[in-house]
Amino acid sequence: MHSMTGYGCGQAISQGTRVMAEIQSVNKRQTEILMNLPAALASLETDLRSKIDRSLHRGRIILTISASSPAARNQPSVDSDLAKLYLAKFRQLQKELALPGEITIETILRLPGIISASEQVILDSRIRSAVDIALDLALKRLLKMRAREGSNIHKELLGRIRSIGRALSRVRNLQPRVAKRYRALLLERVHKFGLEINLDDDRLTKDVMFFAERSDFSEELSRLESHLDQFIETANQQQAIGRTLEFISQELGRELNTLSAKANDAEISQLVVLCKAELEKIREQVQNVE
Repeated sequence: MHSMTGYGCGQAISQGTRVMAEIQSVNKRQTEILMNLPAALASLETDLRSKIDRSLHRGRIILTISASSPAARNQPSVDSDLAKLYLAKFRQLQKELALPGEITIETILRLPGIISASEQVILDSRIRSAVDIALDLALKRLLKMRAREGSNIHKELLGRIRSIGRALSRVRNLQPRVAKRYRALLLERVHKFGLEINLDDDRLTKDVMFFAERSDFSEELSRLESHLDQFIETANQQQAIGRTLEFISQELGRELNTLSAKANDAEISQLVVLCKAELEKIREQVQNVE
């Protein structure tokens, strides 16, 4: 079992260029991969996305890669599109306000974002290899963290599932007394109103049988026990199981609601409430399982 939350980083150096890869993942029902890459490495996005997709199967994943070389010269670059936008806005404003004056190249070049200096990294086979090494190391560390947290979640989930199992065992033991208690309560009410009734009266027997049939939750108990077994079996698998555990949790909730509606016994109702409380905590944790 793996958690969806984790972080990993890795770096590699090639020809004096240091490549750093950072990858983090958080909860998300589906898979979403976001990337922050230098312009020189933008062509690698598809390959990097495929590599991540083969290792991580669920969650919101953010990859950031940076490349720097102390020996590289800072190359100035001019954002001509931004310069044209500034010029158009200036001329529009000058026209609207009927202001005199000359817009010079010096004015444009002083504006923020027009000129920038950045280290130029040239993508070649060696830099590509460094990117792969850095990402592999980052993924390895991320998976290690996700596995460690997943182990903790696994222990908690199974503990809560066993708690539900113990409560349901008590419910099964209490089930036979439900009809008996209803029969005793019915007789008590009859005598309370001063009515006489034969204990072998067919009407009494039919009423008790009708109640027993209406409040019988043997099938719900059997399905609940089956779902608990399925949950444990699934939780012990070494693959992406989060969605399956979510589905089983939903089925457990549905059966518990039916059981709660049928249980005409205070002690059984309390046990069902306990089961629902444990199930709610299970659902919260399952949201973080890959």
